[in-house]
Amino acid sequence: MNFSDHPRPDNSRRATLRAPSRRATLAALLFACLLASNLAPARAQAPAQAPAQAPAQAAPAPAAKIDEYMNAVVRAENFSGSILVARRGAPVVAKGYGMADFENRVPNTSKTRFRIGSITKQFTAAAVLLLQERGKLSVQDSVCKHVEPCPAAWQPVKVHHLLSHTAGIPNFTSFPDYMQTMGQPSPPATTITRFRDRPLEFQPGENHKYSNSGYVLLGHIIERVSGQPYGAFMRENVFKPLKMENTGYDDASASAGPRAKGHETGPGGAPVPAAHIDMTIPHAAGALYSTVEDLHLWDQALNTERLLKKASLDAMFTPVRDDYAYGWGVARQEGRLRQGHGGGINGFTSYIARYPEDGVTVVVLANLGGGASSSRVARDLAAIAYGDKYELPVARVVAKVDPKIYDAYVGEYELAPGMALAITREGDSLMAQPTGQRKIELFPSSETVFSPRVIRAEITFAKNEQGQVTHLIFNQGGRQQTAKKIK
Repeated sequence: MNFSDHPRPDNSRRATLRAPSRRATLAALLFACLLASNLAPARAQAPAQAPAQAPAQAAPAPAAKIDEYMNAVVRAENFSGSILVARRGAPVVAKGYGMADFENRVPNTSKTRFRIGSITKQFTAAAVLLLQERGKLSVQDSVCKHVEPCPAAWQPVKVHHLLSHTAGIPNFTSFPDYMQTMGQPSPPATTITRFRDRPLEFQPGENHKYSNSGYVLLGHIIERVSGQPYGAFMRENVFKPLKMENTGYDDASASAGPRAKGHETGPGGAPVPAAHIDMTIPHAAGALYSTVEDLHLWDQALNTERLLKKASLDAMFTPVRDDYAYGWGVARQEGRLRQGHGGGINGFTSYIARYPEDGVTVVVLANLGGGASSSRVARDLAAIAYGDKYELPVARVVAKVDPKIYDAYVGEYELAPGMALAITREGDSLMAQPTGQRKIELFPSSETVFSPRVIRAEITFAKNEQGQVTHLIFNQGGRQQTAKKIK
């Protein structure tokens, strides 16, 4: 798992999201733990128009229902993290669930620090806009004004394109060797060499494709223009002015405080330490840590001009293409304006959703990859705040089957050209792993039907008349996708 999970608002309640291909969507759905997927981030269609009848306003403080829901998520889907739901600037609930440190049995609280993955991007965007206000750069600058050496292909790429994922620069976290290199130190100037000489995937401004490479470039530009390391600039110019004392760049200089350790869900559902990632890798694309309380301070500051002027705030929240603005996904969901973004980095997932017209804010930070989807939890918490319908999660019933049948399912299944799903057997567990991503365990509902623990979906293995497995069928919400067995 890496830090680019779930970049934009989760509109799973209605069909407003589309993807480059349905097969890429399959990969994203299967292996999102934040629902997240670095395989092929969803691209949003034009925002739906608000219904003629105004949507319901936020319901009175539903603290008991929120706690009931969260306890159900803990029981059924192994959620571990902290959440905050606020209304009109006042927290309704700010609370931790599960363990910050499973080994030492240290519980999460509202003050626990979590790595926030790609929620970092909105802070990076704010830093760029702050530097623009100070006359240090312009979002209309060519990146070549601030990056040396700069390939000729990047001349038409503007800072604006990096902020909105419309530059066409390949996403380095999707490269085949990413999982092997993520544990090695790589400051921005070094990381940039990994994608600098690759051709653009499209002409700047002509398309939208989520790219961590663009935000690493932005971090490099911030450092060159400001003359400070990214973490120092953010601390002095963003976090201190907003009194975000538990937010910072996650490196050796990070201040002491209660910290969550990142975990993944291992075989049998037991938490295991997440794979190491050197935090120079995500940098301005995903290397910050924070708490739900500090992110509420951030949310409140965005309602004022304490940090950024109105023109900058307008730019930050104005969609450029496919409902993506500067570090935020912006769209209408069920008639309500929603500004949101998710994040995922080894062992952590996150989501922040703002409903500025009603003053509702939801923050979800989690430290158990493969646990409950942070974006879905955020969506359900918003539904509770508005008095909308929602479902209490119920643990799946796992069927007893002979693990020997798993051998027939082992192999590779083609999700899309160049993207395969590897099915393996590890002891008595059946595991699934898409190209370049981590493994997750599949649990049997029958001898042929399996489900990930926390994704509400099913995988059915299909056989021909000779009894040979030929493909799998992925089913979610009544939609089906077939992946052919190729090995």
